[in-house]
Amino acid sequence: MIQPLRYTTERIVKEFTPRSYKPCELPTKTRPFAIFDNNKVDSFVRNKELAIPRLAKLVDSAKTEEEKTECIYIADQMAEVGTKNMDKMYFRMSKFNDDKSPNIQTFLSGFYRKTLNPDAFGPLVKTMFDNIKQPHKDISYDPNEEVGGAVIEYIRDAFQQSLKQ
Repeated sequence: MIQPLRYTTERIVKEFTPRSYKPCELPTKTRPFAIFDNNKVDSFVRNKELAIPRLAKLVDSAKTEEEKTECIYIADQMAEVGTKNMDKMYFRMSKFNDDKSPNIQTFLSGFYRKTLNPDAFGPLVKTMFDNIKQPHKDISYDPNEEVGGAVIEYIRDAFQQSLKQ
């Protein structure tokens, strides 16, 4: 488990200074998982809320599928360790909602599943139905497993909320 560290401003600036990180490697037909530079991911995760503005800049500048997938993965890992206000990143991440890439759909669904921002439910259902109508070919996994899991998580959360009332 990654432990949050208390950094001085100089340390944070140094940590976020561009350096040679390995680019993201997307899944292939023979490798059904992506590979990320853990040093880059950890630099965001360790800094928690202080890293959100830097992540927002990465999301805004992401152009390639690899860059988009990496941004979403970093956000997902930050949400995983309990970084506050990650649900507010929905409005930046939502620009990827209509992306047809199964990688982006899968990672975005995982992020939405952790943050449970109510605005993400509709786009998740739309993605699932679009994938049912036009399934992805030439990939070694089904993105609807993650998309459907996220939809079920939203339904489970809504059900639990209704029991509390």
